[in-house]
Amino acid sequence: QVQLVESGGGSVQAGGSLRLSCAASGYTASSYCMGWFRQAPGKEREGVAVIHSEGKTAYADSAKGRFTISKDGAKNSLYLQMNSLKPEDTAMYYCAAGADWFVPSGDRRCLFYMNSYNYWGQGTQVTVSS
Repeated sequence: QVQLVESGGGSVQAGGSLRLSCAASGYTASSYCMGWFRQAPGKEREGVAVIHSEGKTAYADSAKGRFTISKDGAKNSLYLQMNSLKPEDTAMYYCAAGADWFVPSGDRRCLFYMNSYNYWGQGTQVTVSS
């Protein structure tokens, strides 16, 4: 089993920054995809950013240019650097790990399809005030 524990959430004013961390443990086989998802009250969970074990990243349009996903294999950690935060970024942020996909181009990618992710952290709250 894979265990994921997030940290780094908190309250910040609009325009500020936060860095979320996700500590992963319990891997018994190679992990191909890790990502960050978020869920605001009354809304569905949505993908924010994903990263493949080979380093390929993808971002939601709302996060592109402001957020950066990264990983540290030696520390088994995943990160999300969030800059220029907006009130609409307020949500519970979840770390996830799961399978990749063979895309038509022939390479392997991580998608925002939530059913691809079998392991989830407990979430960390991010609140951005105006």
